[in-house]
Amino acid sequence: MTPLEPGRVAPGLQRAVRARGIELVPPVPPADDSLSRPPSAVDIWADRVFRHGARVIAWGTVALALHIVWSIAIVAAPSVREHGFALVTHSTWDANRGEFGILPAIVGTLYTSALGLTIGTMFGVAVAIFLSEGFLSSGVEALLRVLRVAEHPFWVRLPGAIEDALRATVELLAAVPSVVYGLWGIFVVIPLVRPVADWLHGHLGWIPIFGTTLSGPGILPASLVLAIMVLPTISAISRDALSEVPPKLREASFGLGATRWETILGVIVPTASTGIFGAVILGFGRALGETMALAMLAGNANVMSWSMFSPANTLAALLANHFPEAGKVEVGALMYAALVLLGITLLVNVIGTTIVQRADARLKGLR
Repeated sequence: MTPLEPGRVAPGLQRAVRARGIELVPPVPPADDSLSRPPSAVDIWADRVFRHGARVIAWGTVALALHIVWSIAIVAAPSVREHGFALVTHSTWDANRGEFGILPAIVGTLYTSALGLTIGTMFGVAVAIFLSEGFLSSGVEALLRVLRVAEHPFWVRLPGAIEDALRATVELLAAVPSVVYGLWGIFVVIPLVRPVADWLHGHLGWIPIFGTTLSGPGILPASLVLAIMVLPTISAISRDALSEVPPKLREASFGLGATRWETILGVIVPTASTGIFGAVILGFGRALGETMALAMLAGNANVMSWSMFSPANTLAALLANHFPEAGKVEVGALMYAALVLLGITLLVNVIGTTIVQRADARLKGLR
């Protein structure tokens, strides 16, 4: 038997196939794929340059961070030797008498950041659920059906356009300068919340968090503005985490008889909790380091109070307000405060990363 050439069909098989009305498609010859050839000398050289360049940039980033910490530590060293841990536990800052204490600033930093993060997380996760679950587009579609224009070629694109516009608006909040937020807080937020604060103090003043009046800048206005500043970060990352939840989990929940909100709160949000918590940690880092808005809204007072209406101070605001006119001794104390702020930020990120990794390991089987 004579062997057939590659790509040809036996005549008998060809006649039988044609008799049944089946059309044979000739095989496609293999394409000349450049990926199948071995790498050239230029490819190998480019790969090595990229690999070593990426390694240099990575280690350079680590070296730069260590250099920043070392530079601050060198300037802060005299103050560390002179004051020791007492600078962290004292509450008086008087450069004329050589008394430096940052305890009120530490408390104010943690208080304003925690309160602002709590408010920002509630609204950020709510916005993420609202956008990822399509509540806005569903509502617009229902309105268009009521108006009987839902099938019109122009109006059919409106729900998606409005949702995209809302998403872009929330993300654009991150581009507003912090000094603009500070001015907005002074002229809008403080006059807006002062009547409510006075009412709460007059009727519920026996509760520590309402124990003082709001005379102007204070913890509550600063925290409200801080919540708006961390909102874009939390909402964007949380929305991505919610969108990555496998559809099979949603379908399984519906199959078991759960309602839409039972599925969202009982299945989708817990499954995406790792990404949501990561967004909260990033927002917390942003809140800890915020400077100008808090310098304008916190009150710059070295006092410690449970009241949300009391003025306060933060470490970043302390650095911004005192550094321009500081002498050599005060600069060392300010650098000490900068080291404490770096330590707090590092500790928050380490704890957050550890929690995220453990939560991700527990939820790995669901993804």
